[in-house]
Amino acid sequence: MSHLLTVDNLTFSYPGVTDRPIFHEVSFSVGASDVFCLLGPNGTGKSTLLKCVCNVLQGWHGTIRLRQRDISSMRPADVAKGIAYVPQNQASAFPFLVQDIVVMGRAPHLTVFSSPSRRDREIAFTAMATVGILHLAERPCTMLSGGEWQLTLIARALAQEPRIMVLDEPTSHLDMGNQVRILRVIRSLAEQGLGIIMASHFPDHAFIAATEAAILDSGRMIRKGVPDDVITAENLGKAYGIEVKVLQVGEGVNRKACFPTLQNS
Repeated sequence: MSHLLTVDNLTFSYPGVTDRPIFHEVSFSVGASDVFCLLGPNGTGKSTLLKCVCNVLQGWHGTIRLRQRDISSMRPADVAKGIAYVPQNQASAFPFLVQDIVVMGRAPHLTVFSSPSRRDREIAFTAMATVGILHLAERPCTMLSGGEWQLTLIARALAQEPRIMVLDEPTSHLDMGNQVRILRVIRSLAEQGLGIIMASHFPDHAFIAATEAAILDSGRMIRKGVPDDVITAENLGKAYGIEVKVLQVGEGVNRKACFPTLQNS
C-alpha cells in the first residue's frame, strides 16, 4: 500500500537550548483512512513531533515524505495543501464569525493579494456541514463552547482540502459528550479517506477511534502497532509510572478500556 505520509528516523533538538534530543529516531507511516494515535506522558515530545511532521517546526533530522515528496524541499503552501494542522489550545482574541475562521483554511490556495472566491466559501461551508457546525456559521467565535470551537478548528483544517490532518490533543479540556463528538468526527473523516494523526492523553480514545497507536516515552517510540497490542497494562505502566488495568468491556461496547489504580507501579 502506498502511504500518504512516511516519517523515517526523525530526530529534533531545540538549537541552543539543549543537546539532548526532544525525540530520537521516530518512524511511522499513515495511509488513507488510517487514524494514528500518539500516546505518552506530558513533556515527552508529542506536540513537538506533530509540529515537525507539519513542518511548523524546522531543523529536524530525518525524512518526512508527503506522497513520496520530501517536505523539506516543498513550499510551505504546498505542505499546507497536503497536511492540515489543528493545534492545541488555540484561541482567538477577536470575535470573527465561524464562517470567516473556516474560510481562513483556504489561505494555502490563495495568492498574496487575492480574496476568497465563491468556490472557496462553498468549500468552507461544505467543511462546516461535514463536521456538523453549519448552524454556527454566523456566530462569533468568542461565543462558542469548547466543543464547538474545536469543531470550528477542524472545519478550518478540512477547508484546506488536505490528505493528512494532524490534531494535537483534540479532546483536551472537553467534557465526555464533546470528546465523543470529536472522536466521531475524526472517525468519519478517516472513513472518507483522510489520513489522521492525533495525539491524546486518553489511551481509551485509541481503542475507540484509532487503527494504529504508538507510545512516545522519553523521546523514543517504545511501542507501535494496532491498539490492542500497544495499549497493554505493561506498556502503560512503563510509560506513565502507574499501575493500569486494561480490561475487555462488553454488553454491546465490545472493546477494551483502561482503568488506572492508586497503587504504585
